[in-house]
Amino acid sequence: MITVENLTKRYGPHAAVDDVSFRCEPGTVTGFLGPNGAGKSTTMRMICGLTPPTSGSATVDGVAYRQLPNPGRRIGVLLDASAQHAGRTGREALTVAARTMGVDPQRVPATLERVGLGPTAAKRRVRAYSLGMRQRLGLAHALLGDPRILILDEPANGLDPEGIFWMRGLLRDFADRGGTVLLSSHLLREVEAVADRLVVIGGGRIVAQGGKDELLAGAGTLVRARDAQALRDALAAAGLSVTGSTDGGLLVRAEAGAVGQAAADAGVALTELRPAGSGGLEQLFLTLTATESKQEVAA
Repeated sequence: MITVENLTKRYGPHAAVDDVSFRCEPGTVTGFLGPNGAGKSTTMRMICGLTPPTSGSATVDGVAYRQLPNPGRRIGVLLDASAQHAGRTGREALTVAARTMGVDPQRVPATLERVGLGPTAAKRRVRAYSLGMRQRLGLAHALLGDPRILILDEPANGLDPEGIFWMRGLLRDFADRGGTVLLSSHLLREVEAVADRLVVIGGGRIVAQGGKDELLAGAGTLVRARDAQALRDALAAAGLSVTGSTDGGLLVRAEAGAVGQAAADAGVALTELRPAGSGGLEQLFLTLTATESKQEVAA
C-alpha cells in the first residue's frame, strides 16, 4: 500500500505540490494524471525519498521509503529511464542491481526476457539502446527484486503500440496477483484501459480522485450550440457554471436535464447534449484540468 498524507513541497513562495493526499491499495492500478507541471513527478519523487517534502508524509506499507533497509525488494521504481550507466550492457546493468539488492544474479536473464530484452539486446551497450529499450531495462530494474509495489513515471514513453499493449498486460497481471501500481502517464487511453482508480492533480492540488468508473460517470455534461455566447449566458442565468471547453463544446458540472432546461428556457437551440463521461478519460481530464491550465498560462 502507498499512503500519501497532506504532502506539500514549496520552492520559495511557489507550491509545486500543495496538501496532496491519496492511497493506492493492493490489487489495484492507480492512474496519476495531470498536465505538465502539475506536480506529478515531484509527488512521486517525494514518495521515493528523492525530494524531501516541506510538510506531510508518504509511506510504503506504513514505512517511509528512506527507512526501508532494502527498498528494491519492497518497491520497484522507474522515474527516469535515462538514468542508467551508458557504458554497461543491459545484462551488466541488471547484474549490478541484483548484487546491490542481494538478488540471485541467475534471475537476471529471465527478468530481461520478461521485459522483452532477449540475449542479443542484453549484450548491447545501454548507449546503443532506443528510448523504448531503456524503458524496458528500467522496468526490469523495477521488477528484479520481486516487489509488491510499483511506482512508474511515464513507463510507456518511447514504446511502440505493441510495446504499450504488452506493458498494459504486464501491469494488469501484476495488480491482479495482489500488487500495487502507481502509474503516471500522458497516454490517457492506455491509463483508462488498465487503471482501477484515478488521482487527478492540477496546479499542485488534487482536483479529483476515486474509482475510474465512478469518476467517468460523474464527469458532467458536454453541450454545444451554434450561438456559444448565448449558451454561456443561459447557463450562467440558471446558476450553472462552465468548468471547461474543448472542440467548441462547453463542459458543465451538472446533469444533462438541467443543462437542457436552461437552454430551452433561454430559447437557445442545442446541437449536442450528452454526458461528458461518454467521451472517456480524455474528456474527464479536460474537464477537471481546464481551469488549472488556464491559470498557469495566465501566470
